[in-house]
Amino acid sequence: MTTDHVEPVGLGGECVREPDPSDSLRTFGAVVQALREHAGLSRAEFAELVRFSKHTVESIELGRRMPDESFVERAEEVLGNTGALRQAAPFLTRGEAGLAAWFRQWARLERVAASLCTYECRLVPGLLQSEGYARAVFEGTVPVAPDDQLESFMERRMERQRMLSERPTTPFSFIVEEHVFRRRFGDAGQMRELFDHVLELSAPRNVTLQVVPVEAGLHACLDGPLQLLETPKGQRLAYSEGQQNGRLISVPKEVSLLQQRYDTLRSQALNARDSRGLLGRLRGEL
Repeated sequence: MTTDHVEPVGLGGECVREPDPSDSLRTFGAVVQALREHAGLSRAEFAELVRFSKHTVESIELGRRMPDESFVERAEEVLGNTGALRQAAPFLTRGEAGLAAWFRQWARLERVAASLCTYECRLVPGLLQSEGYARAVFEGTVPVAPDDQLESFMERRMERQRMLSERPTTPFSFIVEEHVFRRRFGDAGQMRELFDHVLELSAPRNVTLQVVPVEAGLHACLDGPLQLLETPKGQRLAYSEGQQNGRLISVPKEVSLLQQRYDTLRSQALNARDSRGLLGRLRGEL
């Protein structure tokens, strides 16, 4: 997985503030602070030695700013040339507004995946959501998201969906519980818009949508939502998400087990043609 480019400094040599700090920036900042304190330097003293403002040093230590190359080099010289900061700097990644912190790594893998499989039992998968459905989901979050943040969520959700059309040779598989599509939101018009959107996005040959009918009973994936992907190098990974957390799974034995569960459920769900027929009937019932 490639890292993002280091953002250039602003006027006066100050680093540009990150809109949404990443875990790597917070970790890097904590290391800077630990080395500074071990050297017996206050923030003000350290700031003078590295020729950055005290405010910038504080922001970097708190993971709020991406350090530029000159900061890394000067900090290394001042803090004993341990090499820790130089080695860590290339792996720094920016936070991505509109994505939950625990989902960001998976989202980056998702962009380059050779294949992607998704099972959902809670809500329509993000890659298939209509704009009205996505907005209703975000507006229902607790605590309530401010308007500017909500728009950021919407932009990122719609941007992710473009993968389906921009990568026509990448296989996308979705298995969704029927009750997810029966859950009402908005008025009948918004529900019809959702069904039309899902049917449109799942029409291309590289996209497969299967619905698990309510009469299917208990099945292999009842432990919760699941995503699986294959990287361009052939590595298989999985992702599982719950309340306020998500887990990237890379242990081959665990991933293999989850793949087996997904494949078993695929055989228990309606085939693609019958699934589309079911959605069409649900739309007609509105």
